[in-house]
Amino acid sequence: MDKKRTAHIISHTHWDREWYLPYEKHHVRLVALVDSLLDKLDQGGEFKSFYLDGQTIILEDYLQVRPENKERLEKHIRDGRILIGPWYILQDAFLTSGEANVRNMQIGHRDARKYGEPSKIGYFPDTFGLVGQTPQLMQQSGISNAFFGRGVKPTGFNNTVSDGGYESSFSELIWEGPDGSKVLGILFANWYSNGNEVPVDEAEAKAFWERKLADAEKYAATGELLFMNGCDHQPIQLDLPEAIRTAEKLYPDTKFIHSNFPDYLKALEGSLDRDLSTVKGELRSQRTDGWGTLVNTASARVYLKQMNQEGQALLEKVAEPLATVAQLLGQEYPHHLFTYAWKTLMQNHPHDSICGCSVDEVHSEMVMRFAKSKHVTEALIDDSKRVIADAVNTSVFAGYGEDPRPLVVMNTTGWSRTGTVTVELDAARIYLRDGLGIEETGRRMKEFDLSGRQLVDEQGNVVPCTVEDLGLLFGYDLPDDKFRQPYMCRKVKLTFQAEEVPALGLRSYAWVRPQAGVPAAASSLFSDRDRLVMENSGLKVEIAEDGSFVLTDKATGQVYRDLGIYEDTGDIGNEYMYKQPEGEKALTTKGLPAAIRVLEDTPFRASVEICHAWEIPASADERLDAEQRELVYYPHRKAQRSSKLTTLNIRTVVSLEAGGKGVQLETTLDNTAKDHRVRALFPTDLAASVHRADSMFEIAVRDNEPAPEWENPSNTQHQQAFVDVSGEKAGLTVANLGLNEYEVLRDGRNTIAVTLLRCVGELGDWGLFPTPDAQCLGQHTARMELIPHSGDGIASGAFAEAYQFQIPWTVCQTEVHDGSLAPKYTPFQWESGDLAFSSLKMNEETGDMLLRWYNMSPQSSELTLSVEVPHKHMYKTTILEEAAEPLAPNTFGGLSMHTGPCEIVTIGIRRR
Repeated sequence: MDKKRTAHIISHTHWDREWYLPYEKHHVRLVALVDSLLDKLDQGGEFKSFYLDGQTIILEDYLQVRPENKERLEKHIRDGRILIGPWYILQDAFLTSGEANVRNMQIGHRDARKYGEPSKIGYFPDTFGLVGQTPQLMQQSGISNAFFGRGVKPTGFNNTVSDGGYESSFSELIWEGPDGSKVLGILFANWYSNGNEVPVDEAEAKAFWERKLADAEKYAATGELLFMNGCDHQPIQLDLPEAIRTAEKLYPDTKFIHSNFPDYLKALEGSLDRDLSTVKGELRSQRTDGWGTLVNTASARVYLKQMNQEGQALLEKVAEPLATVAQLLGQEYPHHLFTYAWKTLMQNHPHDSICGCSVDEVHSEMVMRFAKSKHVTEALIDDSKRVIADAVNTSVFAGYGEDPRPLVVMNTTGWSRTGTVTVELDAARIYLRDGLGIEETGRRMKEFDLSGRQLVDEQGNVVPCTVEDLGLLFGYDLPDDKFRQPYMCRKVKLTFQAEEVPALGLRSYAWVRPQAGVPAAASSLFSDRDRLVMENSGLKVEIAEDGSFVLTDKATGQVYRDLGIYEDTGDIGNEYMYKQPEGEKALTTKGLPAAIRVLEDTPFRASVEICHAWEIPASADERLDAEQRELVYYPHRKAQRSSKLTTLNIRTVVSLEAGGKGVQLETTLDNTAKDHRVRALFPTDLAASVHRADSMFEIAVRDNEPAPEWENPSNTQHQQAFVDVSGEKAGLTVANLGLNEYEVLRDGRNTIAVTLLRCVGELGDWGLFPTPDAQCLGQHTARMELIPHSGDGIASGAFAEAYQFQIPWTVCQTEVHDGSLAPKYTPFQWESGDLAFSSLKMNEETGDMLLRWYNMSPQSSELTLSVEVPHKHMYKTTILEEAAEPLAPNTFGGLSMHTGPCEIVTIGIRRR
C-alpha cells in the first residue's frame, strides 16, 4: 500500500532561558534535560535526533556546569543527531536592533562551527511577531526557510489558536520581504507542541492521532505533516521510538518518521504541487482581533528597553567604528572583547527577557547584564578614542599661549553632524607621585586660574561655550606598563556646539588662554524670553501655560499645536498586553497649570523647564486583584481605577539648538501610581492614511486604521528609532531613545502617542505570577526629538537626524602634539540619497573592514563610496561577511554601485 501521508515527528524543547522562573532555576532543569539526551543518544537505537531550539547558547549554559561532557556533545552534533544553531539566542524581533540580529546570526554560526555545521533553519518558534526584512536576512545567511508560530495566525491566552480569517491558505506559505527576497514559510499552525507527549498505549494513541492527524491535515498543503514533539522546557520523550511503532501499527496508511528539519523540508519541497499563498512584509497579526498580539511587551518595563537601546548604540554605533579607526592606527581590534560584550548584551534579547514579560528576578539579573556589557563597551571606547585622539595633529593649537587644552570631537554616525557637545576637561593636574603632599596638591589645584579662556576650533574660530567649574577632583591613570597613577585635578565642564563634524570622522578644538582672539558676541535663541518663544533659522517654539507648545516649521509654514501634552489611563492588563478599564476617560495635562522657567539661554542652546504636579488615581480598584487570582482573561476584566489619588510629578525640559533640525524633550516622571500608562501626545493635524515607523533595517509603512477584524480599542505598535506621519507637503518625525511603543490615534488629528511608562502587577499568560517591580515605581527619564520636515522623511534628512539622535557624541581630551590625522578628518566618504548607514567593524577571520547600509526607500538607489585608507580592493558580501569577488573601482578609485529597493548592503574592504 502506498503511504498517502507522512508524519514527520521532530524531537525538540523550546528553551526560554528565563521566564516564569529565574534563569538559574531553568538552568538546573536544562542540565538535567541535556544529560538525559546524551544518555539516550549514547545508547544508539531508534531515537534518531534532537533539535536544540535553534540557539547555541544552550551549549554554553550546559557546558558551564558539565564541561566534562563536551566530547559527548561534539560527537552527536558531528553525527547529525543533535542539530544546533543558526542563532546564538532566540531573540525578540521588534525590540532588538538590526545589527544585534546580524551579530546574533554571526556568533551563532561561529559557535556552531566549533562543534559541526550550523543548521540552516530560520527558527522563530515563539517570537512575538516578525519584522519584514526577515526573508532578506535569512537569504543573506544562506537560509531559505522560516519556521514561526506567531504573526499570521491568531494566538491567544495560553497559546490557544482560533479559526478563520487566515492570511495564508495553508500552514506552508511564501513569505516575501520588502526587497523581494522570498523564503518558504512554515507556520506552526497547531503550535510547536502539536506532537507533544505521543502515547505508547494503543487506546490513548488512537485518540491522540485521530485528533492530531486531522488538525495537521486541516492546514497542510501536502501529505508531509509536521509534528513538533516538545514544548516550553519540555523534558525529552525518551520512549518516542516505541510511540512511533504504536502509531505505525494503528495507521498503516501513514508513514511515521522520527524526523528532523532538513529531512522534513526536503520531503515537503519535493511534494509541493500547488501554488502557495504569498504573505508580504511584517507579520504582526494584523488580521486578528488584536487581543493576542503581545505588542504591549514593547512598553513593559520601559527601563529595560532604554538600557538596551543605550547598550546597542554604544556597541554597534560607537565602540565598533572607533575600534576600526584605531586599528587603522596600529591598535589591535579586540574581537574577543566585542564578542563577550555582544554575548552578554544578547543574553537579554530573548523574547521573555527584553520584552519585560517575566518574573521580577529575571529582570533584576538583566539589569546587571546590561551594566556588565556596557562597562566592557565603555572600556573599549575609552581605549580607542585615546588612540585616535593621540594620533590627531593638534600642533595648530601650540600658538595659543600658555597650556592650551585640546580636545577631539568624534562623530560615529553615518552623516555629517552638528550639535551640542558636553565634555569634562582637566584644566590642570598634579600626580601624587610628584611628592607635594595631598594638602599642597589640593591647594595648588584650587588656586589654578580658570579665567579668561576661550574655545577655538582647528581654524582658529572662537566657539561660544559655557564653562562650569567642577572644582577639585581625584583621578587616576592605569598605564599598561606600570602601577596605577593617582592624581588631583581641577576639572571643568564645557558645553558648546560642534559644527559639521564629518561622518565617521572627527574635528579638533582647544580651550585656550585669551590671546586667541575677540570673544564671540553674546546672543540668544529666545526671540521673546518673557513669552517663552525660542527660535533658530528653521524652527520656532512657543510654550503655553499648561506646558504644551506650538512648533512652527519655517521652511514649510506648517504649525503643530498642542504638542507635549501628557495622557494617563488605567491599565488592568499584564506585562504582555494593555487593557484600559471599560468606560474610563483618559486624563491629560491639557489646561493643567505648570511651573515654567528658563533653564538655559546660550548662543547655541535654549531650554525651558516645565513642571507638573498631577493628581491621578493611585492604582486599580480591589476588583483587579480578585480577577487576577481568578485568572480572568484580561480583555474580560471589569476592574476600574481607585478613587484614591496620588501625585505624579513630571519635569519636562524642552530644548532648541542653534543648528538643530528638531526640538528635544527630556521628561522625568516620579511615578507613585500603579496600574496605569503614561503617554506623550503629539498631534500632527496632517492628512494621511498611513504612517512610517523605524524597524529592523526598514522604514515600515503601516495603516493608521487597523483591519476590519481588529476589535481591541488600542492599536499600539512597535518602533525602534522613530515614528513619522507625513502629508503631501509636511511631516513630523518623533525620534526616541528606547521608547519602543507608539500609537497613531484615530482622533481626527493623527496624533502620535508615545508610551513613556506602563505599570502593571502580573506577568500574565498561563497562570498568576505577581510582578510588583513591573509597576515601575520611582523616577524614570525619557528622551525624544520632534523633527518637522517637508513631507519626505528620507529626502529632507529627518530620518537621518532621528538616527543620529540615537548615538552619543564621543569626546576625548588630548595634548598638543604632531600626528598622522588631520585636525578635521574622516577615513570614509559616501553619498546616497536613500541609504542609511548601519555599521563599521572589522571581520575577525579576514581582517577586512566591513561597512553596512540599508536602503530606506522601496525604490532603487545608488551608493558612492571613497576610502582614504590604502586598500587592495572592495567587494560586496552578505551579513555573514564572507569574502567575495572584487568590485571594479570607479574612475576616482572608489566605488559606485546600484542598490535595490530596501536592500541591505555590506561592503568589505581588503587592506594592503
